Order: sequence, then structure tokens, then C-alpha cells
Amino acid sequence: MKKTLLIGSSGQIGKLLLPMLAASEIPTMAMVRDKRKLPEINGVDVIEANLEEEFGFVFNNCNSVIFSAGSGASTGYDKTLLVDLWGARKAIDYAHSNAIEHFIMVSSRGADNPDNGPKVIKPYLVAKYFADEYLIQSGLPYTILRPGRLTDDDGTGLITTKRPNDPDKQVISRLDVAKIIWRCLQSEAHINKIYELYKGNAPISEVFV
Repeated sequence: MKKTLLIGSSGQIGKLLLPMLAASEIPTMAMVRDKRKLPEINGVDVIEANLEEEFGFVFNNCNSVIFSAGSGASTGYDKTLLVDLWGARKAIDYAHSNAIEHFIMVSSRGADNPDNGPKVIKPYLVAKYFADEYLIQSGLPYTILRPGRLTDDDGTGLITTKRPNDPDKQVISRLDVAKIIWRCLQSEAHINKIYELYKGNAPISEVFV
């Protein structure tokens, strides 16, 4: 049986998404550097691998990929380069070699034009820009999600894909992003599309049918 590969399983979005996949009985392979970072979840197979090393073996028997890995705000530019750009590029190449049918990339608001984003995270946005472009040019069926500033609240389940003019409103909860990934995974309607994601007024189920 083909599985969904989640790269970034121990991240904050990944940990929210895994129980959703399991509850939906979607066979899942959770990639993580250290198995101890994840609890046991029925229906989820955990495999240890490192984005900074060779990890092509984790794609075996998978037909879809979710890339939700990130270097994190506390790391230096070296990790931004190695994880958010080079790690993503390698994942795309491995996915292409394994004929993956859907690659969902969790990117970032501002990845479309890093010059217009906050200077403090410009290297991160540049990495995301080139990772997104590499995915688009790869020929893989893709969905690129570019959430605004992420929050840890429970969310509202109400979103918009149009960027608010007020920067303070360019936010979305990690839980709502996880719900959107879950819906994109199960529909071909969102293949080869790019969405920005923010807290809004439309139910997720209406925007991502």
C-alpha cells in the first residue's frame, strides 16, 4: 500500500498533522532525525533520516510527500541554507526519481518576492523562493502553501488566501495550516497551485474542497 511521506514530522505543524492523517487512515511514513521526538501513533510508521545527509530511502513505497521541515528561528544562516533550500531540493529530486504523484510544500508568506519581506528573515525567504521555484520547474505535481506568521492558538477554521493589507493581520494558526494540508492531500483540485494562507472569514472546507 502506498504511503504519504511527511518530512518535518517533529516540527510544530508536523505534530499537529500526524494525528489527522492517522485518524483518516491515511498510511503515513513520518521522517524524523530522532524517533524519540515522536509519540507512537497507530497507522504511522516512523523512520529516522537527516535532511543534511542521504535520505532517498525514505521515499520507498510512497506516492505523496509533505515537506513541512524548517531550520527554525533559533538557527543560523547555515541551517537555513542546508535545510530550507538544499534539503528541500534533495527531497524534490528524490520525489522525482520515485515518481511521486503529489508534493505539498509548506513555504512562507513573502517567498514570492524576498525583497519585499522583513529584512530579518530575508535569507529564509530567499531559500524558500528558490526551493519553490525548483519544485515548480521539476515537473512534479505540486501544491505550494505560503502561510503568514504562524501562531500557536487553536485557530478559527476560517481563512483567506488573499494577503491582508495590515501586516498585523497576516497571521494564521499552525493548527489551521495542518487542516489545510490534510485537505490538499486528499484532493487533486489543488495540484499545481500556490496559496497564501491567513486567518479570514471563509471556512477551510469551502476554500479547500
